[in-house]
Amino acid sequence: MNLPNKLTLLRMFLIPFFLLFMYIDVPCNYLIALIIFAAASITDALDGKIARKYNLVTNFGKFLDPLADKVLVISALTVFVELDSVKMGAIPLIIITAREFMVSGLRLVAADSGVVVAAGIWGKLKTAFTMVTIVGILCWLSVCNDFGFSLPSGLVDAVDNIVIPVLIWISTVLTVISGLIYLKAYWHLIDSDK
Repeated sequence: MNLPNKLTLLRMFLIPFFLLFMYIDVPCNYLIALIIFAAASITDALDGKIARKYNLVTNFGKFLDPLADKVLVISALTVFVELDSVKMGAIPLIIITAREFMVSGLRLVAADSGVVVAAGIWGKLKTAFTMVTIVGILCWLSVCNDFGFSLPSGLVDAVDNIVIPVLIWISTVLTVISGLIYLKAYWHLIDSDK
């Protein structure tokens, strides 16, 4: 097994530990979850670059890499929906998940037609922004819960009720835009008239 595939497997392996530390009440659990998520995100950035640079692209990597990305992001967002301290409703999660299913289905149809659906700039921007948003939320949770800093209530209210929801909705809008761009580019493969 080559290095990019090992990095992808590591990302999948880290997801249950990320979830574990989001749910258990131990000292610095959010900080540990942040470190795990950041490490997993770094493997996401590295595996594809290494695979392309050294011509180590495999079918296993093509299958597992996008799956690992989706499971990592959707796991974090699902946990945020459950947390009272994060103002995230289910609607952005549903939109983001639906887009991921749509693009995965599109990739399957394209592959059956011999077409490779490569990640475009909007898909990369969506992924990067969403991961940075998740890291930012995890940093905020860590600051507020792990270290017990006494922050001004106005700042806490602004971040909890304005900044975090805005970041989540920007991620959602980028997700929709990138999904529509994929759909437009490959609509000819799923056109019901054909």
